[in-house]
Amino acid sequence: MDNRERILACALDLFYQRGYDAVGIQEICQRAGVTKPTMYHYFGSKYGLLETLLEQELGGFVDKLSQVAHFHTNVEQSLYGFATVMLDCANANYRAYLLMMSLSYSARENESYRAVQPYINRIHCLAVQLFDEAAPVLGNMNGRQEQFALGFLGLFNHYILYMGKKEASDLGVQVSEETKRSLIHQFMHGINS
Repeated sequence: MDNRERILACALDLFYQRGYDAVGIQEICQRAGVTKPTMYHYFGSKYGLLETLLEQELGGFVDKLSQVAHFHTNVEQSLYGFATVMLDCANANYRAYLLMMSLSYSARENESYRAVQPYINRIHCLAVQLFDEAAPVLGNMNGRQEQFALGFLGLFNHYILYMGKKEASDLGVQVSEETKRSLIHQFMHGINS
């Protein structure tokens, strides 16, 4: 592992464990075994490090979501594809996923929120897009695509958070196909009632 990758790995561990604001550059450099000038050479600043870390850890996830955020004749199957990408990402990269979630609750003026905001906004817009496309089939939507998207994302993000705490593991959350389908069914029951 080269210096750049070591810095990113240490930053992810520390930001995940203690939060972005509680971790200093010196601590990241000590953990990575590099000097501050080396860190600044690669990332320019702590904020630059966070931006690079988020792009490395979340960029591919958002790209995969954009590929599946389309309605394909069956609402449950379309939602299943979207949820599967979310759950698979959280499982494969649990620390980064929880870091994204925690940063999304930062104060709007905080630089950590500014760094994660594009990812949160994009995920939300993709979910709204899916419900927009499904609107003709979901006759009860009545302009509530954004509410449905928020409920859907909230259900799965809360499941990821809760199950990770329940399993007390930093390694992710294993979700069976049956559980995925059950969660989708539960969501569909809620919006159809």
